[in-house]
Amino acid sequence: MEAVVPPEITAELTQILSNLVLGDNKIRASAEKAVNDRLSQTPELYLLALAQFAIAADTEVMRTFSLVLLRRLLFRTAPQQSPQTPRLTLYDHLSVQSLTTLERLLLHSLSHEPLDKVRRQAVDTICDLANNSMSRGRPWHALQAQTFSMTQTGETGFRECAYRVFAGCPNLVMDLQTDAVLSVFQKGLQDSQSVEVRHAALRASVSYLTASDAHQLSQSLSLLYPMLDTLPTLPNVHLKLFLGTLTPLCSTHPTLFQPHLGALLAFLPGLIMPTADPGPTPTVAKPFPNTQSTFTFPPGEDQKPADTEATEAKEDEDRDLVRKAALELMISLSESKPAMVKRVDGWTAAIVRACLEGMGELPEDNLDVWLDTDPSEDPLDENYPQVYEHSIDRLACALGGKAVLPPAFQLIPSMLASYDWRLRHAGLMAIAAIAEGTSKLMQAELGKVIDLITPLFKDGHPRVRYAACQCVGQLCTDMEEIIQERYSSQLFAALIPALESPEPRVATHSAAALINFCEGVARDTLIPYLDPIVERLLKMLNPEATDAKRYVQEQAITTLAMVADASEATFAKHYASIMPLLLNVLRNANSPNYRKIRVKAMECAGLIAIAVGREVFRPDANTLVEILIQIQNSPIDPQDTLLANYLIATWAKVCQALGPDFEPYLPVVMPPLINAAGAKADVAIYDEVEGRPEHRDGWETLSMDGQVVGIRTSTIDEKCSAFETLIIYCSTLGPRFAPYLSQCLELTLPSLRFYFHEGVREAACILIPMLFSCGKHSGTLTAQMVSATLAQLTNCITIETDVSFVASYYRSYGDALRVLGGGAAITPEILNPIVEATKVQLQVLAERRKTRSQRPASDLEDEKHELALIEEMEDFALEDMGKMVKQLDQKHPLLVAISSVRELGCSKWDSDEDDRDSDT
Repeated sequence: MEAVVPPEITAELTQILSNLVLGDNKIRASAEKAVNDRLSQTPELYLLALAQFAIAADTEVMRTFSLVLLRRLLFRTAPQQSPQTPRLTLYDHLSVQSLTTLERLLLHSLSHEPLDKVRRQAVDTICDLANNSMSRGRPWHALQAQTFSMTQTGETGFRECAYRVFAGCPNLVMDLQTDAVLSVFQKGLQDSQSVEVRHAALRASVSYLTASDAHQLSQSLSLLYPMLDTLPTLPNVHLKLFLGTLTPLCSTHPTLFQPHLGALLAFLPGLIMPTADPGPTPTVAKPFPNTQSTFTFPPGEDQKPADTEATEAKEDEDRDLVRKAALELMISLSESKPAMVKRVDGWTAAIVRACLEGMGELPEDNLDVWLDTDPSEDPLDENYPQVYEHSIDRLACALGGKAVLPPAFQLIPSMLASYDWRLRHAGLMAIAAIAEGTSKLMQAELGKVIDLITPLFKDGHPRVRYAACQCVGQLCTDMEEIIQERYSSQLFAALIPALESPEPRVATHSAAALINFCEGVARDTLIPYLDPIVERLLKMLNPEATDAKRYVQEQAITTLAMVADASEATFAKHYASIMPLLLNVLRNANSPNYRKIRVKAMECAGLIAIAVGREVFRPDANTLVEILIQIQNSPIDPQDTLLANYLIATWAKVCQALGPDFEPYLPVVMPPLINAAGAKADVAIYDEVEGRPEHRDGWETLSMDGQVVGIRTSTIDEKCSAFETLIIYCSTLGPRFAPYLSQCLELTLPSLRFYFHEGVREAACILIPMLFSCGKHSGTLTAQMVSATLAQLTNCITIETDVSFVASYYRSYGDALRVLGGGAAITPEILNPIVEATKVQLQVLAERRKTRSQRPASDLEDEKHELALIEEMEDFALEDMGKMVKQLDQKHPLLVAISSVRELGCSKWDSDEDDRDSDT
């Protein structure tokens, strides 16, 4: 192909690219600088040179590298000339002539590149260019024509790349006749020469259907037949890819699969339950008539596939990947369209059975390793079948108890009675996994479930006893108060002896389950068991009794804290035994190995202080405060990510315990607290093309507008803790907190719109009326403070789209009015904006409710539960809105409007029963 840039430019670029791929950091850095310099001076020339190099370079490595680099550079954001100018990419600076030349060079690479590996990189670069060009209003008709032409070529590599282009750029065919597109895709799906072509065509079909509107979808239903027909004849090594490619379509357009559910049900169970006999190979022409499964549970040794010794490991790995891919497809369909799959007899039972079998596939020979492992460092060994446990959890949450409980409890009792500890373990973990999604129906048979679980606390295998603790702990969370109220004696009888288990991991997990139990237990229910619980927890604190395992002591301290909190003043009898131990830990646990036990001791000391009350705690108060001050003033250890939050929270607990007596310590605790509350969000921006940065503790990443945004969560979590502590200080100390009123308001108002953390915004809403009360009773609240605060709340109400925060803002505004004395304290300058803001929110809520009410009931089957929750939150917002308006004026006209919007609520999803469990 004729050169489009001068030879000297090509020569210079060749040298630069050669240096870029070298391992020498200094040479590579110099080459990167050279690239940036050339692009800043003459971007068009060097981008075209790079595209030409992708065609003319002698080696595969250099052609591939130039295509990757071109893709990265084309859409890299160029430096902004000023804050007012939009952020443009290098692509946006290219002339029309240069763009045309660039497109021509890339099309030449696509049609003439001899190596498949390099051609696939050309596809990726072309798709990026095509998508960005079309989003800017520049269609690429030549690419469309060439890609269709390549689907007809005799070379499989070129056909594959043609479908890769369609997959990466579905908009390329969205304006064409549907029949023509389907014909081309079907031909690729039925390609007899290459599985790679069939897979690329499947990807293209999924992309096309995903991007289609309702009209195109209705015309494209027939495409599902050849798409699904690609599956049955594939070997496992390819089948996992095909299943993974289909799965996203289950989430975007699940109804497309409705006519094929019977066929899928006949085919997929043979994959997710390898011991099943799927019968004859399924095809669309032969829709799997009357296939009878020979599956038995639990699987027998003689049912294992007779693989040859030489290939067994590889085939087992491929079979396992296929099994998980098929299961994910079925779970995705179930989550996306529950009502649809519940109408298919056997669908739910097949998934449940497959998950239970998978959960029972634990290795036999790792007990010693498991017993010696710190659960906080390795909560599940790498061979643990997590995918099956997560899958049955997801299934239960999607389909509800009516669908999941019957097939589950056809198998779970026999599993719990099995000779094989792995099946007993799996049965217990299964109950824990499905408890959340089936809790409403499981409550009716909860006594029978408890009777199944509690005997296994005496099981001979420690992992089964561990699973029993996990099961009870999860049930206490998912059915909080119900299980504690009805079955406390049975559960205490199981959990308390387990605290003395000879295996530290089992004893620790029993203590952890007690925390879940105590969170929902009534004080009077706990008191009779307090002494034996505390006695055993104190034994766990003894290093000799726990083989000096720190995680046991950490858990014992944490559980003691929860037991103290639940038992309240009654815990005073044990105060003298425990508080000295905690103070000793805080004095001496200074090395990095003891970070966690130190913060747990802080938390426990604070909760015990609150539980026993000021008079009991007072003798040790100064000692604890001195230790906390010493810790606070110690050099900051950047590796200790726990200390700051726990220290803030412990000061708050000491304040609650001491009440007004805490006031002298405010000068010590407030400066670091104000600093934490005023922290800005620590955010880092990365280019999407560069990929996500390496994981760092305390950071999370998310994709936003083509960029990867990293957020330091440890900083904003600390900010949230600081605001929650300010609430405690202000509510506990009242007018005594007045010296910090102005400073706290200055921090609180901007935090009403701190979008990086919902907890910060919620705490800011709660804090405002408390600060008003503090200022009013201390005589330090000024009219300017009131005006600025209510104006900020009004502004938040006006622009807020999250209905839960609309409610929070109105609640904060109403509580602030109540402190001020009602509407009489509000001037017209304040009143008029809040009235207008309320009108805006009422109009938004009315439009949302009208839109929902006009949707056909048949379209809402799988959204009833979510829509009911949305409407419930809107009702809360309207209720808080009404309360606020009444404080302004008991007969305000807006009250009629609020009532009218409330009446617009739809009854299509009103039900006292869990909507997921209702018959369709």
